[in-house]
Formats: sequence, structure tokens, C-alpha cells
Amino acid sequence: MTDEANPEDQPLSGLSDNEIDAVAQRKAGSAKVVHEVIRLQGDAELGRPLLSLAFSAFAAGVAISASILAEASIAMRLPEAPWKELVVGFGYTVGFVLVILGNLQLFTESTVTAVLPLATHPTLRNFGRMLRLWAAVLWANLAGTFLVALLMAYRIILSAPQLDAALTISTTATAHAPGDVLLLGMPAGFLIATIAWILPNARGGEFWIVVLITYAIAIGGFSHVVAGSGEAWLLALSGRTSFTAAVFGYILPALAGNVIGGTGLFAVLAHGQVRPEIAK
Repeated sequence: MTDEANPEDQPLSGLSDNEIDAVAQRKAGSAKVVHEVIRLQGDAELGRPLLSLAFSAFAAGVAISASILAEASIAMRLPEAPWKELVVGFGYTVGFVLVILGNLQLFTESTVTAVLPLATHPTLRNFGRMLRLWAAVLWANLAGTFLVALLMAYRIILSAPQLDAALTISTTATAHAPGDVLLLGMPAGFLIATIAWILPNARGGEFWIVVLITYAIAIGGFSHVVAGSGEAWLLALSGRTSFTAAVFGYILPALAGNVIGGTGLFAVLAHGQVRPEIAK
């Protein structure tokens, strides 16, 4: 026996068919709809060939490095002032716009998109597919940021003043103790995961959603493993720190924080809110 429709949930009877269609087009998708959109997207990503994932993720690592390039280019032109960081923070959003709107593979997005298929159907096969995607995407992301950091450190793609500004920004971003980096990585992982959840209902506002949320990460001083890896690699390649410190002092703690924030907090909460409905 099916449940009767609630008349309060239906469009007013005085509306024409065209007006009813217009209402439907403006109505945001329910949590169940968004969950299913992301689950299907994640399932498709889990089934992609490993080489395709790696190339897309490598391109994402290269593209997201535009953030530090943009930040450095802005910072070198501004005087020292209390508001300087607020302006420089807009440069941080550039790489994320390129990656997310370009549909490239970014590890922190996959902490929700790759997890929902597993949360919905918790099988060993889905668990293995998730680990496969995570490993391929993370390593390729880091390889992409390393390449750009190498080009930056040897001043192949920027000037001396830009390099000085980039080193200053990188030093500030990676100056925290590993435990603090982990804690600061949790909000970053959560916020990036929200982008994947919001975009299905964006309706043309995708650009501003990405800019707003990643700007919040920038001015909040939160740790993002992929974007921050470029800064850590740059410091190591420039002799400002060791590769051991870059990996164990920043990249791995940021990775752990992003996974906790994106998977342990957001993905679990996002799935939990619809689980009683999709289980019917």
C-alpha cells in the first residue's frame, strides 16, 4: 500500500502546466536526490581506468598550483597591512576553480564522492575500489604539485620577486606543528566535501560556491593536503626545510585531517541523514 501524497506538498491547482514546470525547475533537489547524484558520480569514478584517474589527478595537481602562483603575484604588489592576507586569499581560490569546475580528480573531493558508494553498499569490492582511487589520485596530485614546485624553485615559471613572495606565503602556511596541521586539516576536508554536496543544486552558481568556500579555507589558515603540498615541496626544494619535514610535518598530518573532516565527518553525516529514507 502506497502512502497518500500530502496535498500541502503539491503545487497549487490554479497554476498552469508551464507554471508548474517552472516551479519544479526552481525547486532544489532533496537530500536523497543529491545523495544519489553524488553516489552515481562516485560509482562512475570508482570504475574508471587507473591510468585515466592518474592523468586527471596529475593535471589537478598542476592546476591547483595556480593558487600559490596567484597568491604570490598578488602579495608582491601589496604593501604590508592588516588587510593584506584578506586580499591575497582570493588568489588561493584560483587553483580550486580550475580543478573543480574542470572536473579534474582532487583527492579531497573523493573523500565524499568515493565514500558514498561504499556507505550505501558496504562491500569488500567497494572498499577496495575506494582505496584504489584514493591511492592513485593522491599520489598523482602530489606528483603534479611537485613538478610545479620544482619549476618555481628554479625560477623557470616566475620571477625572483614572485619566488620570494611564494616562499613567504609557504613558510606561513606550513609553520604549524604536525598536530596543529592535522586539526587545521579537518575543517578544510569538511569544507571541500561540502562543495561536492552543494554543486548538484548550484544552478549556475558553481563558480561562486567554489570561490566562497575555498576563500574561507584560505583566510581561516586551514590545511589542504594537495594545495599545501605545493608549498611544502617549494620550501624543501628551496632548502628552507627538509623533505622529511615536508612529508611528515605537513603533508601526512594534513592528509589525515582532510580524511577525518571529509570522510569521518561530512560523508558520514551526509549519508546518515538520508539512510533511513533510502533503506525503505
